Amino acid sequence: MGPIGIFDSGYGGLTILNDIRKKLPEYDYLYLGDNARAPYGTRSFEVVYEFTLQAVNELFNRGCELVIVACNTASAKALRTIQQEDLVKIDAQKRVLGVIRPSSEIIGQYTQSNHIGILATQGTVDSESYLIEINKFSPQCDVYQQACPMWVPLIENNEQDTKAGREFIKKDIEALLAMNKRIDTILLGCTHYPVIKEYIESVVPENVEIIAQGNIVANSLADYLLRHPLMNSQCTKNGTVHFLTTENAEEFNKNASNYFGEKVYSEHIRF
Repeated sequence: MGPIGIFDSGYGGLTILNDIRKKLPEYDYLYLGDNARAPYGTRSFEVVYEFTLQAVNELFNRGCELVIVACNTASAKALRTIQQEDLVKIDAQKRVLGVIRPSSEIIGQYTQSNHIGILATQGTVDSESYLIEINKFSPQCDVYQQACPMWVPLIENNEQDTKAGREFIKKDIEALLAMNKRIDTILLGCTHYPVIKEYIESVVPENVEIIAQGNIVANSLADYLLRHPLMNSQCTKNGTVHFLTTENAEEFNKNASNYFGEKVYSEHIRF
């Protein structure tokens, strides 16, 4: 038995953890941020897979039976291989879940026009994971993607509210909306992006709804645990949360509260 593991390349997964804790406060959580090697968005499939597998193994070694890959790039580039090839070698009873499928299952319910926009990292866009997954669940929808390579570095360096930062963000939003004027729903396909959700909403037309993944992933996890009572029984329930980072712990603690909403105390680790 052990905590539920939450992994992200940086700070963005803390927005997912925050919503999961609100939905499921009784569980124990172990968060791992690979901040020293972030961002993942421009890295190759091979490197993202290698880094993600290292992180998943670290969480498994620390007692997690279930790990949530709370990173869209890692979900797009590494999750399927880990699920299909690595879990059999590691432990067939353990599970690794991502954030792309839960979002893809439900996003079609938000749109009236059947035109959906995706704002994501270059890696997630290049993988076409959202195009493939949304087509499975909402084949009537047309999906448009815009890569935002500058957003994660801006957010990680706390420069998203500067004049230059907002110009970068606005330019990418306008590029997405220019693809089709009927887009009425935009999914934030990166866990960092909820930090700038209010600014995005101020830029888009009033009829365009901006969807963050946190609540979707939290509801999906709650449903998963309900449908898998054996796994649920393997997750400890003391209401605790611990944090690991590959970055300097003091630096992580200082920045993490901006995403998590409360003071964070982390442990530095090396792979």
